[in-house]
Amino acid sequence: MMKFMFIFLEGTKKGGLDSIQFLVMMVLIFAVMWLFMIRPQQKKQKELAKFRNALTRGQKVITAGGIYGSIKEVKENYVLVEVDNNVSIRVDKSMVMKDPTDLQQPAK
Repeated sequence: MMKFMFIFLEGTKKGGLDSIQFLVMMVLIFAVMWLFMIRPQQKKQKELAKFRNALTRGQKVITAGGIYGSIKEVKENYVLVEVDNNVSIRVDKSMVMKDPTDLQQPAK
């Protein structure tokens, strides 16, 4: 048993500790990536899905193609967006985003 402990300790002096340090470093890198990249992106996707499920008639939106309009009708998979007087287009719900001009401006 004592011989095994001696061999183990010798191995950590020669390079076994490097593999532990490498493993700890990789775990830390993954944790930082998750904290600063993956988690915020998941939060944005949840907020966007919530917005799309709560679309209502008259709400101002922008399509993924950059077309501004207001919701005329909401269906299960698509919405009718009125882009001008008596001009409506059918747009898939996954291509609709919030109109930033619809957000309240901060008081000056």
